[in-house]
Amino acid sequence: MRTTEGQAGLDALIQAPRTGLIASDFDGTLSPIVREPSAARAQPGAIEALARLATVVGTVAIVTGRPALSAVKAGGLDAIPGVVVLGHYGAERWEDGVVTESPAPPGVDTARLALPGILRKHGAPEGARIEDKRIAVAVHTRQTGDPDGVLATLRPDLETLAEQAGLALEPGRFVLELRPPGIDKGTTLKALVAERSASAVIYSGDDLGDLAAFAAVRELRAEGTPGCTVCSGSPEAAPVAAEADLVTDGPAGIVTFLKGLASDVRA
Repeated sequence: MRTTEGQAGLDALIQAPRTGLIASDFDGTLSPIVREPSAARAQPGAIEALARLATVVGTVAIVTGRPALSAVKAGGLDAIPGVVVLGHYGAERWEDGVVTESPAPPGVDTARLALPGILRKHGAPEGARIEDKRIAVAVHTRQTGDPDGVLATLRPDLETLAEQAGLALEPGRFVLELRPPGIDKGTTLKALVAERSASAVIYSGDDLGDLAAFAAVRELRAEGTPGCTVCSGSPEAAPVAAEADLVTDGPAGIVTFLKGLASDVRA
């Protein structure tokens, strides 16, 4: 553990698990990053560890940029008793097999129509792709020869489009997403903590979108709710690791952490 505040948050959850909350990102945290998102699967042991924790911890949640049902299917998350899956950064919720969602703002249609032209304008190379998330749209460059360079080329026009459409432009790992403003993992995490009256919170993530959740944990600590942030470490996750209380060795390290936590809260 890198910080005393993080250790205090971890200890608080172990001491009172029934009122605690454990939340995690999916891709890159519970699942290794793969070239094709549809091929993502949970790291061996991850779901089993969360299922054990769900029997003793008040709330177990997944907070992801994916559609909620996509994460449930890819990860087999429905094997976790009582799990709450918050998709699209919190605009969508899966719980007990039921999905509830916020309506897409008109700006998403504007962005959806404009994005192909922006990619053509810049001669985006093979591998650059648009993902339609219904209430958001994203441009991915991971499968190009120069992911960072392609994003840098596209960013000015995407910033202009986001402003014109009344959307937020959010960066991720080789992705820029245009989505409704005011929805991020931080606001979603704080809302869930309030909903469940959680006495302590642990959040695990690996991508730039998880920084908002890390900031939310720090805000909660300042307000009197202990918390701990955990980074699924990798060379690409360096900015996230710098903000974390604890850094693990990728998704396998997250599984080790969760298994250890499950043993501690059962003691």
